[in-house]
Amino acid sequence: MSDYPWGAFGAGVGFSAVGVFAVMLVTFAIAVARGRHRYVDVAWGTAFAVSAVVSLGSAAGGGHGDGGRQWLVTALTVVWGLRLAAHIARRGRGKGEDPRYEKMLARGSGNPRLRALRKVYLLQALLVVLVSLPVQAAQYLPVALGPLAYAGCAVWLVGLFFEAVGDHQLASFTADPANRGHIMDRGLWSWTRHPNYFGDFCVWWGLFLFACGSWQTAAATVVSPVVMSLLLTMGSGKRLLERHMADRPGFADYTARTSGFFPRPPKGQPSQGV
Repeated sequence: MSDYPWGAFGAGVGFSAVGVFAVMLVTFAIAVARGRHRYVDVAWGTAFAVSAVVSLGSAAGGGHGDGGRQWLVTALTVVWGLRLAAHIARRGRGKGEDPRYEKMLARGSGNPRLRALRKVYLLQALLVVLVSLPVQAAQYLPVALGPLAYAGCAVWLVGLFFEAVGDHQLASFTADPANRGHIMDRGLWSWTRHPNYFGDFCVWWGLFLFACGSWQTAAATVVSPVVMSLLLTMGSGKRLLERHMADRPGFADYTARTSGFFPRPPKGQPSQGV
């Protein structure tokens, strides 16, 4: 697309990065003051919302892009990011440090706070900037909403459904003392072992479709949903969580009858209810 404002887009990525790093640095200061780095998980969704809003302001303020596309992709990103942040904040209320960060920061030498800043906050800030590139690129596309954008909205809706409903079902399950020590294997969790991660997968491939108004912007930003997909399936998502749960009673049976990621009907019947 010869009339795509690549220079303005590049500058907008810089502005977005400033906003994202500001969120992470403020979160780092709060975490150090309170002695818990688990707050960074709340900042993850918040940083995506900030990135989308900053990108909208940068593009619209410069007279670039299509208003309908800008406002829709921003709204979808903000809804997803703030819902996720609120859910994680509720889930972690009153709890101590996340065991993942305890283990990470117990390894290595040097100042643990600086190690946390480098390995957790700054790394996550870079990932937010990278993964959000399709949202940022969509803000500058000078074309009206079309079939790909509407398809992206539909995929996003599927993703939000799996993520929000899966989180609600798991929260209800774990809140019942009778389920302590059992594996959640009902509802969406009988169709996939990770409905929330599958939901994230759909959300970011859906948002990527908003950047597909030209093959150039699609090619420039496809790395973003690919990176998110790898994080969810092979990085800090599915692989790490299943390693942590591998020794729990009933988990081997659960994995044998339930899809590892993409939803499908379960093999056999769940062993316990919600």
